[in-house]
Amino acid sequence: MEKVITVSRQFGSGGREFSIKLAKALGIPFYDKDLISMAAEGSNLSEDFLRHYEESAPGIFSRTLYSYYQMPMTDQIYIAQSNLIKRLAEEGPCVIVGRCADAILEKSIKIYIHAPLEKRIERKIAMDIGIPAEKMEEHVKATDKKRKKYYEYYTDQKWGMAENHHLCLDSGLVGIDGCVDCALAYIRHAAE
Repeated sequence: MEKVITVSRQFGSGGREFSIKLAKALGIPFYDKDLISMAAEGSNLSEDFLRHYEESAPGIFSRTLYSYYQMPMTDQIYIAQSNLIKRLAEEGPCVIVGRCADAILEKSIKIYIHAPLEKRIERKIAMDIGIPAEKMEEHVKATDKKRKKYYEYYTDQKWGMAENHHLCLDSGLVGIDGCVDCALAYIRHAAE
C-alpha cells in the first residue's frame, strides 16, 4: 500500500468507523479529529479555538472582524490543517477523514461514504449523541449543509459528487464491513 486514502462522508453514514476499520486492515495510520490537536501544535492557534471553528467556512461576520490586510481565522485554520495533511501524506500511507483532504491530496485514493437519510438518522440515534430523536433529522441535514459549505468554499469542487471520488460506497446497503471489503478490493486492484 503506497498511497494515502482520503475519505469524505455524509454525516451519519459511518465514514469514521469505516476509515478506522480500513486503516486497521491495511496496517496504516488513521487521522480524523486528532488532526485538530496536531495542527494546533504546529501553529499559533489553540486547540479549543480550532475545534470551535473546524469545518466552518468564513461568514460575513468573521470577515468583518479583520482588516483588509488580515486573513480570517477560518482561513488560517484551513491552511494549518492543509499543511499538516500534506506533511502526513509525505510521511507515508495513511487514511485521512474529511477536512478537504481529497482536494488537498490530488494523488490520494478518494473514497466517499454515503447512505440514505433514514439510515443515517437511525445510526445517529443509536449512537446516543445527545440530540433528541425528534431533532436528529434536522441535525443530520444541518451538519451535511455545514460540511458542504466548508468543502465548496475551500475547494473548486461540489461536495458529494461521484466524479470527485474514485469509489463511492453506500453503507446503508452493505454496512460498514461490506464497505471495507469493497474498498480493500478496490485498493488492491489500484496498487497493481
